[in-house]
Amino acid sequence: MTSKPSPKPASKLFTKLSSVLPDPAPWRSSADFRLLWVQGLVTYFSSFMALIALPLQVKELTGSPLAVGAMGAVELVPLVVCGLYGGALADAVDRRKVIVATEAGLGVLALILLLNAVLPSPMLWPLYVVAAGVSALAGLQRPALDSLLARIVPHEQQTAAAALNSLRWQMGAIAGPALAGLVVTYAGHATAYGVTLVGFAVSVLLCRRLSPAPPAHDAEKPSLRGIAEGARYAWSRPVLLGTYAIDLAAMFFAFPNTIFPFLADELDAEWSLGLMYAAGSVGSLVLGLTSGWTSRVRRHGLLVVCGAAGWGLAIAAAGWFSNVWLVLLCLGFAGAGDMLSGLGRATIWNQTIPEELRGRLAGIEVLSYSVGPQLGQVRAGAMAGWTGTRAAVWTGGVACVASVGLLCLALPKLLTYDAEKDEDALRHKARQQARGEERAGAGREAPA
Repeated sequence: MTSKPSPKPASKLFTKLSSVLPDPAPWRSSADFRLLWVQGLVTYFSSFMALIALPLQVKELTGSPLAVGAMGAVELVPLVVCGLYGGALADAVDRRKVIVATEAGLGVLALILLLNAVLPSPMLWPLYVVAAGVSALAGLQRPALDSLLARIVPHEQQTAAAALNSLRWQMGAIAGPALAGLVVTYAGHATAYGVTLVGFAVSVLLCRRLSPAPPAHDAEKPSLRGIAEGARYAWSRPVLLGTYAIDLAAMFFAFPNTIFPFLADELDAEWSLGLMYAAGSVGSLVLGLTSGWTSRVRRHGLLVVCGAAGWGLAIAAAGWFSNVWLVLLCLGFAGAGDMLSGLGRATIWNQTIPEELRGRLAGIEVLSYSVGPQLGQVRAGAMAGWTGTRAAVWTGGVACVASVGLLCLALPKLLTYDAEKDEDALRHKARQQARGEERAGAGREAPA
C-alpha cells in the first residue's frame, strides 16, 4: 500500500495565501457584481478629478477659506433630504433605472463644470449649484446601489462582496486624489472636468448592461409614510440600530481630519499633512487585501464593535504620541479598524433587511455614514479651539471607545448576532434561495 504524497511547499503557500487574500467568490458568481465593481472603479477615479478641482477653483476665484468651507454647507441638506427620498424611491421603482438616470445626471453636471471652466472668466455661483446637485444625485443613487447588492450577490458571500467593494473604494481613494492633483496642476480645471465627463459616460454604458431590478409587485409610491415605515423597522431591530449608532458615535467623536493641518504644525512636520490624509486609506487597503478570513466569520456584530473600538483606540494613540511616524502608523491602524467595522455593518445590513425595505434602510445608512463625519469635523474643530489640537484628537478617541462600550451594554443583541442563528438573517436567506429557485425554474420552462 503506497502512501499519498505530501503537498508540495508551493501548494501549501498558495493555500495559505488564498485563505488570507480577498475572497473572489462574488466576482465569479455574479455578472452584475462584476459590472458594478468596474463601474464603481471608473466612477471613483473620474469623480476625484472634480472633487479635487472644484474646491481649488473656488479657492482661485475667491481666495477665501470660508467660501471653500461653504461648499460643505450647501452639500449637507440635499444629501440628507435626497438620501431619505432615494431610499423610498429604490423600493418603488426599478433600481437599475435609478442608477442609470442619476449617473447620467452627474455627467450633465460635469458638462456644466467643463463649460464654465472654459469661459474667459469662470463664474462662481455655478460651482455651488453643481456641488448641491452632485450631493442630491448621490443621495438619490446611493440607496439604489447599496440595496442592489443584497439582490445580486448570494447570501453567504455578502462579507466577501463588502470587502471587494471596500477594496475598490480604497484603490480610488489613494490613487484618485494623487492623479487628480497632477491633472489639475498641469492640465487645468477644464481637463479635469473633461475626464470626469468621460468617466460618467462610460459608467452609464456599464450600468445599462445591468439586469433589471424591479420592485415588489405591491410596492407603494415614495412617500413620507413609507420613509417612516423604514425608520420604525430599523428602530425595532436592536442589531440594525446598533450598527447605525456605533457608526455615528465613532465618526462624531473620532473623526479629526479637519484639524490635521494643525496637528501637522504642532508636530513640526508640515510635510506630513498629505500622509495623514492618506494613512487611513492605506490601513483600510491593507486590511482589504488580507480580508479572506472575514468570509468565514459568523459573528458580524463583533466585527462592528471591535472595528469601531479599534478605530477609537488608534485615534486616541495618534493624539497622544508626539512622534509623527507613530502618529501616521496609528492613523493607518485606525483605517483598518474602520474597514473592519464597515465590513460587519454591510454584511448585517445585506443579510437581514427584507427586500421590500432595503432601499429605505439604505437611505438611513446614507445618513449614518455621512452626517457622522460632518458633525465630527465640527466637534474636532471646536474641541481643538478649546483644549488644543492633540487633546482634541486623543479625547475624541477615548470618547469613541467609551460610547462603543455603552452602546454594547444598551444593545447586547449586536454582540450576540450570529448569521447562522439570527431569525432575520435566516428568513432573508430563505427568501433569496426561493427567488433563485423561481428564476431557475422559469429558465427551464422557457422555450428553446
